Amino acid sequence: MDVSVQVGTGSAGGLSFARSGLVRRLAQLPWGLVLFIVAIALIGTGMLHSVTHDNAAEADLPLKHLARFAVAFAVMIVLALVPLRYWMRLALPVYVMTVLLLVAVEFFGEMRGGAQRWLAIGPVNVQPSEFMKLALVLVLARYYHTALPKAGGRYLLHVPALALMLLPAALIFKQPDFGTTLALLASGGAIIFVAGLPWRVIALTGLIGATSVPVVYNYVLAEYQRERVDTFVEQIAGQSTDALGDGYQIEQAKIAVGSGGLRGKGYLKGTQSQLDYIPEQHTDFILTVVAEELGFFGASGLLLLWATIIGWGLYIAWRCQQLFGRLAAAGAVAMLGFYVVFNVGMVLGLLPVVGVPMPLVSYGGTAMLTVMAGFGVVLAADIHRKAPSSAHGWF
Repeated sequence: MDVSVQVGTGSAGGLSFARSGLVRRLAQLPWGLVLFIVAIALIGTGMLHSVTHDNAAEADLPLKHLARFAVAFAVMIVLALVPLRYWMRLALPVYVMTVLLLVAVEFFGEMRGGAQRWLAIGPVNVQPSEFMKLALVLVLARYYHTALPKAGGRYLLHVPALALMLLPAALIFKQPDFGTTLALLASGGAIIFVAGLPWRVIALTGLIGATSVPVVYNYVLAEYQRERVDTFVEQIAGQSTDALGDGYQIEQAKIAVGSGGLRGKGYLKGTQSQLDYIPEQHTDFILTVVAEELGFFGASGLLLLWATIIGWGLYIAWRCQQLFGRLAAAGAVAMLGFYVVFNVGMVLGLLPVVGVPMPLVSYGGTAMLTVMAGFGVVLAADIHRKAPSSAHGWF
């Protein structure tokens, strides 16, 4: 009788301890950062309603966007609670699996809009290139966490990291998906830089990249990609572009942004957005809706939110005491920062149009899940920043 009571008490005490530990971890989350993330998603839902409310075929997109965010938000919180040592153990298996999925896309992928990016797995269609954004961040962070203490500052230390980055980048570029390729190079390059890549190597890489531009333009880019580059160069040079052809989308985007003025035309009152002048305005060009209807102040407020989130994420990476967490958080933040900067530059005509969405604002399920999983990594690096690492090999 006594033993039974003691066991029951011990079990209840263990359950209570587990619950208290979960509550303690949740309390350690930077809830200010989390609220900023929620705010951006709600802004995106409102903007999607603006561009779809009078279109019966797309009227459900805002609710789908909100539902996807709710699921992705739960995923983010769960991933944030996972200790960093488990992230490290999963890094290489997840990377290898995602590379295999990219290879499968090459043979079995579905063709949509002139690109072969989607893979049907049972009833679900997935875009493995989106998963690779996070997989690359994790595997590079794991590699340097294991190799840096042993190798010191040797230049050859970075060669395997480059190989880990260039292999999926080449597979994704072939689909073709130039935007995701650039995102991989940006996040991977940020991790390699934070890991201690010497400035002379960076300068040499930049020189090689600059001199190889004509070769890439003539022999690597597809025809439609060269046309986008030509349109961009003509705009930068101040030359006239075909406003009804290749330059149509960016010209209409500029009209929308400029016509918003300081305060905007008002919610649901944008001419370009409501009359559907801008193609893909619910995805890559959603910022034009924000600028036209909410004006310079509204668009600047959105970008200020993103700047705060990115700065907060870099602060989390900086104060993480574990090398893996520091590098993984820095890579995830670099990925997010790339998307924001490139999307803004693309909409304003300062960068070529390559199909880069505005995170959490543009409509898209796989991209949202990847972004929120990236936030999960950043949050995990924050609440587990003082946890010692016991992992020394790849597994």
